[in-house]
Amino acid sequence: MNKTFIRFIAVGIANTIVGLSFIYLLLHLFGLSYWISTFIGNSIGACVSYILNRNFTFKSQGSVKKSIPLFIIVILTCYFIAFNLGAKIIDYILNLQDFISLNYKNDFAVLISSGLYTILNYFGQKLLVFKNKNMTKKQLKNERM
Repeated sequence: MNKTFIRFIAVGIANTIVGLSFIYLLLHLFGLSYWISTFIGNSIGACVSYILNRNFTFKSQGSVKKSIPLFIIVILTCYFIAFNLGAKIIDYILNLQDFISLNYKNDFAVLISSGLYTILNYFGQKLLVFKNKNMTKKQLKNERM
């Protein structure tokens, strides 16, 4: 398996714990809506993600001024695609289930959406934000081991 992907997953676990903690606190403790809670929670997780992915996962030497706007674009694109799709999937699957409360439906949607978001985000970060044009064939081979 690709070492970069393994590091990305490790970083993802850290920022997911941070982001999901904030999402569920905002959703359940503060009673904020699905969209506000997920947007704020993901924004906080994204800050953690940027720092760790830049320095640990992709070991980027690229310009921060260039990577931050790309990072924000990738994060927002992945967020809106994943969390919209996740909400629609859960709504479709659980639409006729009256015994499941809206809170649980939102919780399921957050979990499904987070998985979709992680996959989309990995490819966006790797291919657009932290791409390494100067990697040698030997480094590429070691990366894949």
